[in-house]
Amino acid sequence: MKKLICSLLPASLLLLTLPVAGHAAAPAHAPRLLSSLPLGGAGGWDYLSFDAPHRHLFVSHGDRVLVIDVDRHKQVGTIADTQGVHGIAIADDLQRGFTSNGKSASVTEFDLGSFKTVATIGGTGENPDAIVYDKPSHHVLTFNGKSHSASVIDPAKAAVVATIDLPGKPEFAVSDGAGHVYANIEDKSELVEIDTASNKVLHVWPLAPCESPSGLAIDTRHHRLFSVCDNRRMAVTDAIDGHQVASVPIGDGPDAVVFDDAESMIYSSNGESGTITAVHQDDADHYRVSATIPTRVSARTEALDPKLHRLYLSAARFGATRQPNGRHTIVPNSFGILTVGRP
Repeated sequence: MKKLICSLLPASLLLLTLPVAGHAAAPAHAPRLLSSLPLGGAGGWDYLSFDAPHRHLFVSHGDRVLVIDVDRHKQVGTIADTQGVHGIAIADDLQRGFTSNGKSASVTEFDLGSFKTVATIGGTGENPDAIVYDKPSHHVLTFNGKSHSASVIDPAKAAVVATIDLPGKPEFAVSDGAGHVYANIEDKSELVEIDTASNKVLHVWPLAPCESPSGLAIDTRHHRLFSVCDNRRMAVTDAIDGHQVASVPIGDGPDAVVFDDAESMIYSSNGESGTITAVHQDDADHYRVSATIPTRVSARTEALDPKLHRLYLSAARFGATRQPNGRHTIVPNSFGILTVGRP
């Protein structure tokens, strides 16, 4: 995922607090920031993934993945040695999880119950970023930012079994559960559809006027794809024929989006604005912004708990200075998880 936030500062304890004043308040009936869970530690972060059956949240953090029991509101495990980890794919039918390790061009396979590493699978393309499990094929796909490719992994063989060339730099990816995986192409503002039986690209669709699409979510019932874009827009695409259905205003700096099917809601996490844009799906072709929810500047990635209809976001406090690469410094040990929902 783009703009991975990093910190090289020494550690000291500092808890997350409520968002700064200045945001427009969300309506009373809308979700709001409920709590923060300080986790601390140095390093960057990227995707989060939620394992609904086990009620566990998996949080990428530098060279490890933190496991949070959301009902107990505490960390219950760590998956270590995941250098430059970006994403976590959950395969509940296999009782396995998989991490994309960007710095080592590898995938760590772990047991969902014990969190113990089962295998380390090498040979992906450079900088595996997004990672998705495709249930029909029982394959895991990594989307490799530097290689402009997707690597197909067969967990039964613990090996890469195919490489799919892509038209540009891939960002987030989703599976429809019916043999198709979709991925945003950031540098081309495009969306690709992959057939997971043949491991071939079926279609490449334009997303313009969307610029630099990152986060992607899917409504499998209505065959709709939601791409959040750097120019403060969310593009809604028909997953059958690729035509653009709608364009919806969102906040600045989005890097993730989730769809709550039970409530017909789409949530874009906007890291630069420090907000979530809540978008209601009136029907398959009509969408409206229903609330802007204050979170924290830096909270750009998220995961959904479909049971409680809550959102979990990684965040930290920005320091007053910037690193040599232009990125914000991070207040030491300010990393943690925000929970957003209805009380």
